[in-house]
Amino acid sequence: MSVNPMAYEAQFFGFTPQTCMLRVYIAFQDYLFDMMLVVESVILKKLEGFPDAKISPLQVRKSTEKFLLFMKEHFDQLFSKMEEVLLQLVLNVPKHVLLPEDKVHEQYSYTKEQFQALQEEIQQLQQQYRAEASAGQALLAEIEEQKCVQAELEKTLRWFDGLESICRAHGTSNFKESFAFLTQKSKKLEDVLKDLEKKSKKLHSSDQL
Repeated sequence: MSVNPMAYEAQFFGFTPQTCMLRVYIAFQDYLFDMMLVVESVILKKLEGFPDAKISPLQVRKSTEKFLLFMKEHFDQLFSKMEEVLLQLVLNVPKHVLLPEDKVHEQYSYTKEQFQALQEEIQQLQQQYRAEASAGQALLAEIEEQKCVQAELEKTLRWFDGLESICRAHGTSNFKESFAFLTQKSKKLEDVLKDLEKKSKKLHSSDQL
């Protein structure tokens, strides 16, 4: 049997030519075996009419098998030649013939060098796309970080606005004076807390006595 894959022929016919030839070979072989069994049964019936014949059924079977082997050897030789002719002249798609679904290859044909260059260009585009995608992810992360910083900044500005409002309510409009005012008030508050803490300790001591 031929070892050529004949993939294009398989695409055209829907089956591989070798598979077709194998099925034909098996069909012929089965027919040959059946024919030899029929011949053997005819011979055995003919021998029944000659009871004096010194030919036993076992001898007939041996002769049948010998003749079958002879026929099979000649059949294999003939089939090998037939297979070669069929694969070359009948089950073969000529090199210049294109299937309808492959007509596009005739319109857009490429040499091996052009195909290689196209592959390299595709790889470069893929690398460029991955780099741009990575840069896009980094940019999105940076934007999210900037949003967080902006939120903190807005919170700080609101705090300063509130601080300035408090200072204006107490008659201080200068920012430096406002900080001095707040520092002074914080100091007084700290002194009040310390005084309260001392009084609390004294009350606690007197309660124990």
